[in-house]
Amino acid sequence: MAEPENTAETELDDLAKKFFTTKQVASLLHVKERKIYELASAGEIPGTRALGKWLFDRQAIYKWLKSHGTDAGASTEIEPPNVVLGSHDPLLEWALRESNSGLATFLDGSLDGLERFGAGEGIANGMHVFDPASGDWNVPAIKAAAAGQPAALIEWAWRERGLIVPAGNPQGITGITDLAGMRVIPRQEKAGSQVLLQHYLDTELPGAVTLTRAARTESDAALAVFEGEADAAFGLQCVARQFRLDFVPIVRERFDLLVTRRDWFEPPLQRLMAFTRTPEFQARVAALTGYDVTGLGTVHFNGL
Repeated sequence: MAEPENTAETELDDLAKKFFTTKQVASLLHVKERKIYELASAGEIPGTRALGKWLFDRQAIYKWLKSHGTDAGASTEIEPPNVVLGSHDPLLEWALRESNSGLATFLDGSLDGLERFGAGEGIANGMHVFDPASGDWNVPAIKAAAAGQPAALIEWAWRERGLIVPAGNPQGITGITDLAGMRVIPRQEKAGSQVLLQHYLDTELPGAVTLTRAARTESDAALAVFEGEADAAFGLQCVARQFRLDFVPIVRERFDLLVTRRDWFEPPLQRLMAFTRTPEFQARVAALTGYDVTGLGTVHFNGL
């Protein structure tokens, strides 16, 4: 008698993969469920009503989104690979692995990832790009580079960023202006941390700092300080702690994930987000230090 039950469960799983619920479509479009009911009842969005409930074929919704976007008329749609692009974040890197998300990574800076995301080379981009004109994080960069794309910006965490210096802080560094005459290790040009560091140097200490070779990751930057290659790095508190180096706080930055709306509800990203609600994830946040995840999942931008 077990076989019919298993068959029924499989059929239900298949249906769940084939259809969106009203709530899922509302979340996808970042509108209230009532708006979806109105659109469906008026025939303005593809849906099927069964036993008083609306169901929405996923592929039909994707085609509807495409026809209402700037690339309407394109005949072929190439699905991006399950790759997370952009900036290196220790908590995200760990969570991607421990959640069994199945997502690969190609991390070479926030702006590099934004370009690759726009080219369809991944389904998510980790980023922390500060805009001095507005004082906002990430949204201005997205509006400039990815306007009109069916994507949403989801908050991951607020992070403590500052100056990583040798243990004991022998030079007595307390802020950006103390870096005059020091060796500072930069990041690659398209890294969000380098954009912010350059802003600080240009406004507070123009031309007075010696920049060494560029580090490709947060860990590489801290390692340069640890090995004496640099006097300071503009890095994360959690990484300074990992290398047992001193940390001088400078700014609290927001790290977000730019995701394709189509892939947001697919298993890889949903496994990742489900994992963030576990005690194991919360314990890791506390152990790393320098993270605030109380706003994790907040939508800061919707490209529709």
